[in-house]
Amino acid sequence: MSKLSQVNYIPLTITLFLSMYMSPAYSQTAEMVSGYEWHKVSRPELVRGSKEILSRPDIPIESKQVVHRVNVVDMDWDIAASIHQPVDQSKIPIGPDGRKIGLFLLHGGSGDHRSKTSFAKMLATKFGVRVVNMSYPGRYNLQAENGDWPGDTIKSDTVVRTPIWKKDEEITPDQYEVVQDKELERRKRWGTLFLACAKEGTTFYNRMAGWPIAHEKGATELARIYFPQDEFSIYSHGHSTGGPMTMMLTQHIPNIVGVLGMESSPFGALYGVMTREIQGISEPWAMPFNCLRIRSWRDHARYYGYELIQEEGVDALARLAMVMEEVHDKWQRGTTQPHFKAENILHFDNPEQIEAAARATAERMDMTPEDTEGMVSRYLGYLRSLSGPDVKPVPPLVLIITKNSRDHAPEIYRDVYLPGYAAMRPAPEIKVYQLDAGIHGYSAPEEGLPQGVAPYGINIWFDAIMNGYFTN
Repeated sequence: MSKLSQVNYIPLTITLFLSMYMSPAYSQTAEMVSGYEWHKVSRPELVRGSKEILSRPDIPIESKQVVHRVNVVDMDWDIAASIHQPVDQSKIPIGPDGRKIGLFLLHGGSGDHRSKTSFAKMLATKFGVRVVNMSYPGRYNLQAENGDWPGDTIKSDTVVRTPIWKKDEEITPDQYEVVQDKELERRKRWGTLFLACAKEGTTFYNRMAGWPIAHEKGATELARIYFPQDEFSIYSHGHSTGGPMTMMLTQHIPNIVGVLGMESSPFGALYGVMTREIQGISEPWAMPFNCLRIRSWRDHARYYGYELIQEEGVDALARLAMVMEEVHDKWQRGTTQPHFKAENILHFDNPEQIEAAARATAERMDMTPEDTEGMVSRYLGYLRSLSGPDVKPVPPLVLIITKNSRDHAPEIYRDVYLPGYAAMRPAPEIKVYQLDAGIHGYSAPEEGLPQGVAPYGINIWFDAIMNGYFTN
């Protein structure tokens, strides 16, 4: 890239943002739902916009892997992340508030930050921003140079894959019991659930009780280091499970000024309402906090089956053997990702077990009754928006949903999520964009969309940023 094109790139992209989204074809799709803007974007527009975005010249970037150790609840935690930014940091765009634009990314429920590497690099190369791409505590294999996890998640009836919260620490099989849950209501959603339930008094048990506050502390530390408050405004995105994990941070990190949603779940309390009222599951996650969920091929099947119904209808069952092979093949290709999950008690709204985790932590630390109640209040606050005179409000949101998503259907937003946000005090500003293409894994390619709907979704975000939606 020439020096001239490097100098003029950012102003040109701003011009492209404005020209693309102020066209009559785009604006005529807007309506109001529950007092919020709701936009519908056609497939031809998605294909056209994606092609334009992907054809832009790449900004040269630099990327690095980092691990930062934080100490919280009297334990060390190693927090893994990757940083992506222009080689020439003067290319980082300045937002309407006069500060540089930074994006904080969180992955979905099965992965670690590596699952968002391509997405993070697209943000940096096409839009010039600095990106911090974080793993939840324990998800990244700190004991492997490339972070890959070996073998399969379920090794035997008594041995399964477990997190690595600290590089030189190992969770041994004598610290847990493997349990299979086949309760009918949950089995209809997940199939048989495999759980590693930590024994009380073990390191595993203490980690399972302490990870929520370690997540908050780890993310806050990354933001402090890479997004200084006087220099950066942070826009946060969490995919799927990363949604509630992001929402809990919006009121704890001072310079998060906006939420960029794309197939992003809301606060756990709202997601719990959805699973109970829309999906009819009376107890979405009734497991004890010390039980780690171990994923298997079944987790690919529950998404893939829904997506095939949308695309092929009942005809998909006529090739069931082939579908099963496709599910297992996809699973085998992805076993280097962690595929375990401690976050269900937060994601699916289990205040009883969130409180139990807080009390277990407080008891281990020999806290006073007053400090114990403070710890409980802090943990329960991760489930929903906080309010009060000294509390940072939930910032504005841009939410994007795809055509073939199981948990992010339009009726769920209309009936549950938007009313839930409107009930917050103060209620955040929200725009919703409904795309006529894409699946829950929004980067998945389809005809005319080589990187799925992700490029177009990113451009929606940046249109909102550069037009001052988050800062007016």
